[in-house]
Amino acid sequence: MKIERICTTILKRPVEKKFGGSKYNYDVGGYLLTQVYADDGNIGCATTYFGLIESGMATVRKIIDEELSSVLVGEDPHFVRFLRRKMYSRIEYYGITGVATMAISALDICLWDLVGKAAGVPTAMVLGASRKSVPAYAMVGWYFQDGLKGLVESCVNAAEEGFSAVKIKVGRGSLEDDLNRIKAIQSELGTSFRIMVDANCAFDEMEALRRGNAYQDLGVYWFEEPLQPFYKEGHRRLREKLRIPIAIGENFYTKYQFYDAIREGCVDIVQPDNRRAGGVTEWMEIGAIAEVSGLKVASHLGGSGNVNVMCALDNVIYLECEGIKRDNEMLRYPLKMVDGQILLPDVPGMGNELKADFIEKYKVC
Repeated sequence: MKIERICTTILKRPVEKKFGGSKYNYDVGGYLLTQVYADDGNIGCATTYFGLIESGMATVRKIIDEELSSVLVGEDPHFVRFLRRKMYSRIEYYGITGVATMAISALDICLWDLVGKAAGVPTAMVLGASRKSVPAYAMVGWYFQDGLKGLVESCVNAAEEGFSAVKIKVGRGSLEDDLNRIKAIQSELGTSFRIMVDANCAFDEMEALRRGNAYQDLGVYWFEEPLQPFYKEGHRRLREKLRIPIAIGENFYTKYQFYDAIREGCVDIVQPDNRRAGGVTEWMEIGAIAEVSGLKVASHLGGSGNVNVMCALDNVIYLECEGIKRDNEMLRYPLKMVDGQILLPDVPGMGNELKADFIEKYKVC
């Protein structure tokens, strides 16, 4: 099997209901669809999401089209690690983190999609499957225009959809506001319903410690991104002083940044982001580093691609989802949830292809 050509397509879906995190609002809803065509008729697919930066799709697209496509065309996609080395060599002069890594991630996902399709099995089976499903939580606890009412409604809807855990944003307002948000959900769904909180790097170390103590008193399951990702010593001190687990990783690029954070004792729950971490190949290596360090792994973002990777890891505890219904609006092969777990898609490859009508509706160029 040889790679014949690579196509990239920018999609933009309007954000109908405004929502945000501690420091920003999502108002773009953009995707970069990457497709790697092989000479056996198979197409490897990856979808890179952008919720903030208007130029993000075009920037990553330019790197793929003008720098990396020529590295892959004519090569056998089964040689994934060899091709990863070639791609990193091509971009290392101007840096292997940031949008350059996002470009490599998209192509790496496409390659593994092709490998699974060539074998006629889900990619997890090629990676060495460990399970057939992954526990999932719903990331639905945003800051909405309709305030606390919108928050509680979104969490109740997630519970009714079958999720047994939700994650909510904190840090936009006071500590009292954070606690009111947590208590409102507990009042509606019960104190045994699992809640995680995500600050999106909003705090300094002193404020993170103050709020972390309050969150853990309410039984919150984890405290995500309390500080900026480069404050490794601050994360280590927080971890030493708090009982609540510290979850970080969505803003780390490559296994080397994860290794540094794990080695320095910064993290309890490791959270790779498939766009930034480096793709499936890097994800598997990050999972192994976390495992030998005695740490658990949870994904940042969800989707069929992450399900395949996580079904090939032993130390996984949670897949992040925005909701099954929302994901299935765009996926050709709908995700299925049973007893709070997302099932491994029963199709060759990653199962991450987009519906043709979704592409047609939101295609920009």
